[in-house]
Amino acid sequence: MIEDAVELAGSAAAEARAPAPAATRRPAPGAGPLVAMAALLALFLGLPVLTLLVRAVLDGSLAGAAVSPVVIDALSLSLVTTAISLALTVTFGVPLAFVLARRRFPGKGLLEAVIDLPIVLPPSVAGLALLLVFGRRGLLGPPFDLAGISVPFTIVAVILAQTFVSAPFFVRSARTGFAGVDRDLEDAARVDGASERQLFRTITVPLAGAALAAGLVMSWARSLGEFGATIMFAGNVEGRTQTLPLVVYGEFQGGNLDSSIAAAAILVLAAFGVLVAVRVMHWGRVLETRGLG
Repeated sequence: MIEDAVELAGSAAAEARAPAPAATRRPAPGAGPLVAMAALLALFLGLPVLTLLVRAVLDGSLAGAAVSPVVIDALSLSLVTTAISLALTVTFGVPLAFVLARRRFPGKGLLEAVIDLPIVLPPSVAGLALLLVFGRRGLLGPPFDLAGISVPFTIVAVILAQTFVSAPFFVRSARTGFAGVDRDLEDAARVDGASERQLFRTITVPLAGAALAAGLVMSWARSLGEFGATIMFAGNVEGRTQTLPLVVYGEFQGGNLDSSIAAAAILVLAAFGVLVAVRVMHWGRVLETRGLG
């Protein structure tokens, strides 16, 4: 009897989810203006980016960027620094996300707000805040000076700026993934004698894998496109701290529009590729944080 009821309930749910026959579908009243407004916004969001890409291809600037020393150096620096930034984010972000997903403690909501704050802060404010902590006259400046360490306007500053603005994206996504893991499966593994380390490596992480992957690509994309915090904290020194977004700004300021467009096109293609990957791999839904509490 129970099996029959479950089967009937499943059939009813499937019928409810099934799309209505095409013959019974009719456009909702007033759909025309809504579609027009939606199309206008989509055009507004997509046309500038499409124009930039078309311009970069047609005038040859995108092809020229492949042999431009400035663009190549900046791209190489961006790839190296974002890789290091991502490694730091994962190393420290996974434990933090796990604690936020599995533990309740006083001030948890405040901690989550602090972690999310870099997402909404203007990048220039983030750069200034980092400068006030790690700068020569900043909070940690004197101890660093005694140790002979200088952080601002170095490649280390680039990495710290990228990590600061991008880590929250990974932490939010990883927290969602860890919170969604079925605890019964973990308890079953404990009964079978799995240690907590084995449990985390073989059960928790694989089950949260989609969320972790989504957080990785979104965090990397944010690092690659970071501009404001980097220029405030690391400067715009060619061959040293000049990442690809800074090339876009620097070349434009210098009047070299073609190089600026080419560098911008590379960034657009990289970001677009990441967003497409997130959707093709069906990772986008794991970025939702509703219902975590």
